[in-house]
Amino acid sequence: MEAVAEPAIRLQLSEQHRVQGLPYQWLTIAMTRRDRIIAPADLSNLALPPGIDTTGGVVLSGRAPIWLYSYLVQELHPTAWVACYDPRLGAIVVSTHSRLASIGQVLPVSLPGGAAASALCPALLVVGPPDSGKSVLSHALFQSLLPDAPDVYLQRAQWDGEGNYILELGAAFADDDREALKAINRGQLTDRFFAYHAQAILQLRRQKSLVLVDVGGMVQPEKQPILEACSHYLIISSQPEAIAPWHEFCRDRGNLTPLAVVHSTLEPCETIHTREPYLESTCGPWRQGQPRAIPTALLETVQGLIRFT
Repeated sequence: MEAVAEPAIRLQLSEQHRVQGLPYQWLTIAMTRRDRIIAPADLSNLALPPGIDTTGGVVLSGRAPIWLYSYLVQELHPTAWVACYDPRLGAIVVSTHSRLASIGQVLPVSLPGGAAASALCPALLVVGPPDSGKSVLSHALFQSLLPDAPDVYLQRAQWDGEGNYILELGAAFADDDREALKAINRGQLTDRFFAYHAQAILQLRRQKSLVLVDVGGMVQPEKQPILEACSHYLIISSQPEAIAPWHEFCRDRGNLTPLAVVHSTLEPCETIHTREPYLESTCGPWRQGQPRAIPTALLETVQGLIRFT
């Protein structure tokens, strides 16, 4: 008999919980394939699990694309209210038929079975001068770690508009098209920007196994809150003279632990210079639309930070 393939999306319903007097259930999304990739066609065979109490609320959680969340919110329309869980904030109510829950209300919930609030996982700050490949390396690390550590989180603490969606466009998109998309979503530095992201990082460290943080390419005193929220740092630089200022900023001022220094090159290369007191290597290229595997030594070094529970 031919084996039946496991669905690409699994939905798991929890028992009932309460928050601020409101009954609710968790509906957790899990992408079951090792590469965590799903397609819109996977919606055709997706059904809500039995046992949903429509008199209470449902909190959606899990790593999934916006279109899957939109579909589930629509399917959960009969419930009293629906919220989407953001580990940096809590459960945000996005649909309601109850006077007890309002749109935009943030409910202070924690994932069932989550780590104790006092147990912080490591946070790795990825730094270096502009055009060295920080965003590409951060994304490649994130994707490489996910299959074995689905609770890894990548926080983009910068306002240049270069999110994961840009890096996942593929080689078919020209550089001009990428820059145009980034320009549409580019923000500006405000007084609360880094303080907001620092608090988000701390919230993530209470719930995840490792937080990767991409903070942009300039040494700036305004980034001090980010230093205080992280535990380790990795420098990737195409400019040898730019490495020392980042060590001074992250290690000497921020008291962070150096994990690795990557000398970025445009030529295909993978050379290890030293492993102690931190990994130092030359490798590349790190270009958008040209994915490459993370060198084994670097991947193993970062994997050594992950907190498995």
